[in-house]
Amino acid sequence: MAEPAAPQASAATLLRRPKLWLIPTILTGLLAFLLSLLYMGGIVNPHRDLRDLPIALVNDDTGKPPAGQKQNLGAQITAAIAADTAGGKAEWRTLTHGRAEDQLDSGKVFGALVVPAGFTDSVTALTTAGATQRPTITVLTNPGKGSLGSSLASQITTQAAHQASRSIGEQLTAAAGTRASSTARLLLADPANVVTRVGHPIGTRSGLGLTAFYYALLLVLAGFMGGNVISNGVDTALGYADNEIGPWHTRRPTVPIDRTQTLLLKMAMTAGITLLSASLVMLACVAILDMDTSHLPLLWIYSYCATLAVGLGVQAINAAFGGVGQLVSMFVFIVLGLPSSGATVPLQAVPDFYRFLSHFEPMRQLSDGVRAILFFDARGDAGLTRSWIMIAIGSALALLFGFAMTAYYDRKGHKRLTPQPT
Repeated sequence: MAEPAAPQASAATLLRRPKLWLIPTILTGLLAFLLSLLYMGGIVNPHRDLRDLPIALVNDDTGKPPAGQKQNLGAQITAAIAADTAGGKAEWRTLTHGRAEDQLDSGKVFGALVVPAGFTDSVTALTTAGATQRPTITVLTNPGKGSLGSSLASQITTQAAHQASRSIGEQLTAAAGTRASSTARLLLADPANVVTRVGHPIGTRSGLGLTAFYYALLLVLAGFMGGNVISNGVDTALGYADNEIGPWHTRRPTVPIDRTQTLLLKMAMTAGITLLSASLVMLACVAILDMDTSHLPLLWIYSYCATLAVGLGVQAINAAFGGVGQLVSMFVFIVLGLPSSGATVPLQAVPDFYRFLSHFEPMRQLSDGVRAILFFDARGDAGLTRSWIMIAIGSALALLFGFAMTAYYDRKGHKRLTPQPT
């Protein structure tokens, strides 16, 4: 005689069980709260958190000092600017013109202020009859450092130049006295005309300097999602997880394999499949969308290694933490990585917590390397060398951590159990 079928539960009945609500409610609320704090905390007030933004300061003025003064006007202006860090927001670097260009080209500074040659002579000429035009001080931007970082540097530099010009103007007006014409006194009151131009140009198809961030984000997402898809696919194929697509459900025979060999299989597959995913990312961005870039072979090799490092990290975390591994890896590679990457908001303009994270968070390391390749001629001192080193360290740590944990589980006899339907 057949046993009677078990009664079917209803949603209305199950909704009255408090325990069913407890864990999803706590986790969902906690995740929403943490995501809000972490994401918005990194960008909500960059002007308040900004400090020590590196900006070059160049004095090309070789004119003789005005009568009764020890320094020419270019030296006086740059000295006054260097002495005022805009409330700690700027780190002025007094450099030669050539050295400033080099630091712009390597992304070490966010902008520059240049006092031109002959500045003192041009200002002195304002006291003569027929003077109609003020000499120019140039503010150079560096869009390769991102639109926000370049804009912040431009604002600080322009304000400092105007303030120094007015301060010098007060001295010159007092010295000229009534001898100067009304036009000359008007010009002397603010003797420098401040203009802005691009110091290190980038291509028009560079997203105003943001393609480096989005390309690095694509590499992280490809490694993160690919790692999880591979992990789940292997578990399903080996019979350690059910496969459910719509109304269809399958369960494959369980393959006897220990945790270490399973991790080795997943990492080997990650290394192989990442060849395809990294290539497709580059195909979409460069070949189809025509993103500005150069050094294509290097960009492909870098894309593969960066994506692989993330994928190996995901496999190691999943092997160590099991079912919650996807949440852990999401926080490691994405949630904590985005606000501490320095790719959209400069690290000099984020709270200290994110500056601390930036020393080891993968997103920062990868975005620095991508920016160096896309915008700074793949120079090692633009961040590419450090990025390669951190990719190597990250990959090694993923291998060591992952296999150390699985070996420990295997040695302790913690086999992967196969849940059966009741």
